[in-house]
Amino acid sequence: MTGVADIIVIGGGIAGASLAAELCGAGAGRVLVLEMESQPGYHATGRSAAMYEPCDGAPLVRALTRASGSFFADPPSGFVETPLLSPRGVLMLGYEGDEAAVETALQGGYEMVDAAFARARLPIVKTDGAVAILWDGTAQDIDVDALHAGRLRALRRSGGKVVVEAKVEHGARQDGVWKLKTTAGDFEAPVIVDAAGAWADQVARACGVRPVGLQPKRRSAAIIAGPDGARVQDWPEILPADVSFYCKPMGGKLMLSPAEEEPMEPHDAWADDLRLAQAAERLETMTEIRVQRLERSWGGLRTFAPDGLPVVGFDPDAADFFWLAGQGGYGIQTSPAMSRLAAALLAGTALPVELAKENIGAETFSPNRFR
Repeated sequence: MTGVADIIVIGGGIAGASLAAELCGAGAGRVLVLEMESQPGYHATGRSAAMYEPCDGAPLVRALTRASGSFFADPPSGFVETPLLSPRGVLMLGYEGDEAAVETALQGGYEMVDAAFARARLPIVKTDGAVAILWDGTAQDIDVDALHAGRLRALRRSGGKVVVEAKVEHGARQDGVWKLKTTAGDFEAPVIVDAAGAWADQVARACGVRPVGLQPKRRSAAIIAGPDGARVQDWPEILPADVSFYCKPMGGKLMLSPAEEEPMEPHDAWADDLRLAQAAERLETMTEIRVQRLERSWGGLRTFAPDGLPVVGFDPDAADFFWLAGQGGYGIQTSPAMSRLAAALLAGTALPVELAKENIGAETFSPNRFR
């Protein structure tokens, strides 16, 4: 198979699909998405239980999240049939030694509450020993499947195409055009976008571009049963201030994660049973839940740049090679703002007003900072 496009986006997860949809909707020409797996979103996106949490993350991440809020609250007409967000909330408990983490949470937007407030929202919580109880009422669940599917539908309706099982094996720029050899054939375009998630540095190397130092990190998760008769779907997420685990409702049961960030090479990730057992033990100290077994478990990779912030922009040393990577676990909740930022940079147009309001400029996440 051979293909010619104006822009090739490498990676069909939430980052690549969102950008491709934005480009197609803006009339950017022929947009082609190359996905190395048999379906887009097989890795990080398809394994995410993301939430919209404007109080979480570094200041610039929170800014991107806020800038994404209008899309989640009011998506384009016909994008989805059901709301993308649903109320959840986060209950955080701080203990002796957590003072710095508690202060950071308060600066991010959490509010201090009392034990009665906590028990009203999570009846099985144990507040004994907690020196601080915090609440984030702005946190909401994201329907990740609906969001990703909506982006893929939008790009196809606007003329974009997705090619699966198209792993990039080699790329080179010749006569102003990038020529890619993949497992699905040869493709070419003047501009390529590296949105390959955990494999983004590998894609860069295959194209002769210097990597920016991205590090994939594993995170494990499992489904457990809630207490008999409990309406767990109404509970908030619970986590300690040191974020040694988190637990939230999912599908009428509970999802538990040790929130680990274990450096890994890019691969089809699996869960760490020991980390999950430790998370279950910690959950039992903070609540009345008794974890009898893990009903199913899985792992996923979150990819971090050296400074923990996303990488968005043209590479300074490789003509028309554009980075969209390193979302560090915040890729779902920041995807509307990130895709609009990337689309504006690719087109050379003014940044959207929601980004300007958050003081996010064209060079904020540029790969120039690693050169």
